[in-house]
Amino acid sequence: MAGAVSALFLLDIKGRVLVWRDYRGDVTAIQAERFFTKLIEKEGDPQSQDPVVYDNGVTYMFVQHSNVYLMTAARQNCNAASLLSFLHRVVDVFKHYFEELEEESLRDNFVVVYELLDEMMDFGYPQYTEAKILSEFIKTDAYRMETTQRPPMAVTNAVSWRSEGIAYKKNEVFLDVVESVNILVNSNGQVIRSDVVGALKMRTYLSGMPECKLGLNDRVLLEAQGRTTKGKAIDLEDIKFHQCVRLARFENDRTISFIPPDGSFDLMTYRLSTQVKPLIWVEAQVERHSRSRVEIMVKARSQFKERSTATNVEIELPVPADASNPNIRTSMGSASYAPEHDALMWKIKSFPGGKEYMLRAEFNLPSITAEEATPERKAPIRVKFEIPYFTVSGIQVRYLKVIEKSGYQALPWVRYITMAGEYELRLI
Repeated sequence: MAGAVSALFLLDIKGRVLVWRDYRGDVTAIQAERFFTKLIEKEGDPQSQDPVVYDNGVTYMFVQHSNVYLMTAARQNCNAASLLSFLHRVVDVFKHYFEELEEESLRDNFVVVYELLDEMMDFGYPQYTEAKILSEFIKTDAYRMETTQRPPMAVTNAVSWRSEGIAYKKNEVFLDVVESVNILVNSNGQVIRSDVVGALKMRTYLSGMPECKLGLNDRVLLEAQGRTTKGKAIDLEDIKFHQCVRLARFENDRTISFIPPDGSFDLMTYRLSTQVKPLIWVEAQVERHSRSRVEIMVKARSQFKERSTATNVEIELPVPADASNPNIRTSMGSASYAPEHDALMWKIKSFPGGKEYMLRAEFNLPSITAEEATPERKAPIRVKFEIPYFTVSGIQVRYLKVIEKSGYQALPWVRYITMAGEYELRLI
């Protein structure tokens, strides 16, 4: 079994202790000073981003959120990945309670913070990190504590993320398959980096303790079942599941089965490092007519099938820092000059597949620069968009079954959305 944490510290941006909880009695508050001294020493070091610091027999693991450091100190050999994941869950729980996790919200809620630290970790071992379950018996308002509180069944149950006795008049499941496309194109028009990051986001409104089963067009599963894939199957990489998924079952027969939490959660995330064709291609030409006038001509072309339509398309085009008096014409949508970003923002509400639109803009350049002046660093063209009912990877939800002992019929709803992630073209 991995070692236990000795203490958990919450520090401000200057390293002062806001709250600390001693779990094993083998460290003192001085450890926070030693940790921060080590952190300052490592600031100039390229490895200073390491979230693990070792000093004099004590291992410190930390994450920073806003103006707060969350840090664990341990004398035993702990599982670093597990503890860093735990600290991120602590951040999520505090945000659930206080809206924002920052120094002020911790100072205003010392009592609740201590109660939460007592429940989330016991004798140095992580316990419950489900905010919804914790909020059932740790209340923020004093008057709500007047009735005697019994811990919810979920705390003593194997299914710690779902309470018993949940009831809905209408039982529904909403599943969104959301894919973000990350693309980087160099000045020669070559795609030098492309990948797809996907997430299956669920909202469940189900009564009782339902068992859900989800089937995807996963190549490994289809081949194991002896089905012909015919190019419709996909290879998922870096799969990460919510804790409710039965991992042993998935490892055994690739079936995704789980008892879902109530409400919204991310069921799984995945990545595909395949060569992706840019969905919206942008070409730009810059002509300097004189020292004081520049003209930009832009073509935007959608490179997906006509039956799909991109919505809320936003193309950010960099312009010289001293540009002024813009004269902009577009064949579709609207464009405006955003001097605070040194950019031209071109917005197109609806961009069907296989279409091409144009933008032409003229700017005055009042500044006078020397002929031998070094050219300024060019910012990339950034593109944002959403394409509903479309996925780049070709992922498909083959089935979503809900089984509950009372035998009710649940309505599953599935939709697909592709959106731009880090989508940059360094063409100008």
